[in-house]
Amino acid sequence: MANHAVAVAAPVRPKVGREDWTMRGLILVIAAYLVVAIVLPLYAILSKSFENADGQFIGLANYAEYFATPALAYSIENSLTVTLISTVITVTLAFVYAYSLTRSCMPFKGLFKGLALIPILMPSLLPAIALVYMFGNQGFINELLFGESIYGPIGIVMGECFYVFPHALMILLIALSTSDARLYEAAQSLGAGRIRTFFTVTLPGVRYGLVSAFFVTFTLVITDFGVPKVIGGQYNVLATDVYKEVVGRQDFEMGAVVGMVLLIPAVLAFFADRIVTRKQVALLSARAVPYEPRPSGPFDTAMLGYCAVIGFILVFVLGVAAYASFVTFWPYNLELSLNNYQFDLMDGGGWASYGNSVEMAAWTAVVGTAVIFGGAYLVEKSKGFRAGRAAMQFLCMIPMAVPGLVLGLAYVFFFNAPGNPLGGLYHTMAILVICTVTHFYTVSHLTAVTALKQMDPEFEAVSASLKVPFYKTFWRVTVPVCTPAILDISMYLFVNAMTTVSAVVFLYSPDTALASVAVLNMDDAGDIAPAAAMGMMIVYTSAAVRVLHAVLTRGIARRSQAWRRR
Repeated sequence: MANHAVAVAAPVRPKVGREDWTMRGLILVIAAYLVVAIVLPLYAILSKSFENADGQFIGLANYAEYFATPALAYSIENSLTVTLISTVITVTLAFVYAYSLTRSCMPFKGLFKGLALIPILMPSLLPAIALVYMFGNQGFINELLFGESIYGPIGIVMGECFYVFPHALMILLIALSTSDARLYEAAQSLGAGRIRTFFTVTLPGVRYGLVSAFFVTFTLVITDFGVPKVIGGQYNVLATDVYKEVVGRQDFEMGAVVGMVLLIPAVLAFFADRIVTRKQVALLSARAVPYEPRPSGPFDTAMLGYCAVIGFILVFVLGVAAYASFVTFWPYNLELSLNNYQFDLMDGGGWASYGNSVEMAAWTAVVGTAVIFGGAYLVEKSKGFRAGRAAMQFLCMIPMAVPGLVLGLAYVFFFNAPGNPLGGLYHTMAILVICTVTHFYTVSHLTAVTALKQMDPEFEAVSASLKVPFYKTFWRVTVPVCTPAILDISMYLFVNAMTTVSAVVFLYSPDTALASVAVLNMDDAGDIAPAAAMGMMIVYTSAAVRVLHAVLTRGIARRSQAWRRR
């Protein structure tokens, strides 16, 4: 019997069509933007740390000088000390607050959830100014510190706990909301009390959320510039050292060194958080039963009391800042007036800086939302080009690990370098928008990807089979379905653009000064009340945008999300 060889056909690669090439080209365009906006500036600041004032390579000499200077080296210890203390306190307070909202039947949950978001509306400089009015040398409740000074680690810890509280709370709320009621029923049937159930069921279930909240809070505190700048006094930390070296001493090389030192803990915390997140497993299976708390008089009352205390503190700090902005001359003339809002008469800022902030925030929201959501769509919905999409995803994650102060300083070295064809962007509104969009790129990208993952891939498959161009599917299907996420991204970018100071403090010019920078400059000039007034203008604007966002979300969702209702 003759043997017949069977020929096996080689796999045929799918033909890359014109639309696929277009999507690949767009991915490369956005990837190129991220390379210019984040990778090249980071390389520039890294290179600067190995050079002398003449631009000559000197190896590790700058780093040796840094660690040989006691005052500078102590800043590392100071930063880690206040950061760890602030992180532990904040995560503990936020966990109990989130536990109260998810595990009790206390009333007014919506109110307390809204109150917890107050610090997001404020630049970090503003709560520090409020603490000065409360506990400073002429503060109205400074006796509560029992003779200790607010200007130092105590003030930094208090200000940072206020500033980062909502960020830790949001993570813990999500972690505590995904619980399987069957586990609690099993614990109850086995006779476990409330305390034992907490340690054997609740804590193990939210351990990844706790770790993530810890690392996020750690990163936000150690990289924050506003609170230690206003209330740190002679207690130096890494963030203020960068500012002093660059602005005070004009020592850009040593500023680059401090920036790289500040970058190390932020990067380590970021990667640790990513590793922990990858280890997390699904807590809710298809058979899971959502947990619903049962009324318990004493417990619900205790949780309501706790939330009331925390909510009161948050409102009180905001109220003190608002009151300080209207007081004529603290503490000698307490009559209320609008004198502090005459910014054009003050040193360090004017109404033009407020207008610049609104303009910059609006451009950031519009341009940033378009670029970020479009990039997320290309990464998530395009076919093939795995290497390009993976590289794009990696580039989108980098901004999360880079402190705003380091990013801003890196922009100085990169865009202001001689011979850089992009040097014309320096000191313009465009570079402020680019820096702000890049600084807050990662969170917005993850928000967009999460929304896009909820859409069935069959939408694109059906469109391709009907030969409908991808951009029509994107505009007619994807955008309407993802409208709530798009509005969330735009609101997130606008509010953060209004409140940010660290990322833009090195990049503005006299014509592009921003409101948050004006708060810093007026505080430096001794005009603390006008600084509080400018800070409150940021709060008023951010609050108005959040209200507008809520109205738009409800109205647009009623039309674009009608398909969700039966």
